[in-house]
Amino acid sequence: MIGKLRGKVDAIGEAHAIIDVNGVGYEVQLSSRTLRNLKLGEEVSLTIDTHVREDSIKLFGFASEIERSWFRTLQMIQGVGSKVALAILGTLSPQDLANAIALKDTGAIEQTPGVGKKLAQRLVLELKDKAPALTVAGLNVPMARAGSGAETTPPESNAAAEAISALTNLGYNPGQASAAIAAASKELGADADTAKLIRGGLKELAR
Repeated sequence: MIGKLRGKVDAIGEAHAIIDVNGVGYEVQLSSRTLRNLKLGEEVSLTIDTHVREDSIKLFGFASEIERSWFRTLQMIQGVGSKVALAILGTLSPQDLANAIALKDTGAIEQTPGVGKKLAQRLVLELKDKAPALTVAGLNVPMARAGSGAETTPPESNAAAEAISALTNLGYNPGQASAAIAAASKELGADADTAKLIRGGLKELAR
């Protein structure tokens, strides 16, 4: 199984890219969000999820391990296949998706092409207990861009994940912590640091 590819972007299609790895071109299915960040000739590193069928082998690529984890988790929900899962991750970042689930914001999920109200409600209901763990798992996940020297952690997931982890350590259950931090993040903005989110989360929990 292929778990990671590192090479140059040889071509970019509507829903895929060709990654040239030492002269071999791999066709990788990608979300629209990931595709927008690719540039021809640029070297990238993608986390891969390999799907083997009787008549085909498909590679799905992601900018981080946490994004691949969400891709796999989304497909556990009835009515969500690989195409819909990619579409959701193309519409919402992993942190935005976690926030939408914690806040029961089905409207945000419904912005995804092919996702209606019933499916959005099912996603919120069935993933409300899994979202906090996936968010915390996003800590220290490297970005996919290669050739930029030291790898860095996605800023959007760090503060929220650390705040959720802190509230969980204080004794709140993951669902409560996730909902509180999501609400605090919505009020304080995307640039709020961990300390502000923890204070905001505690304020939400005290209401």
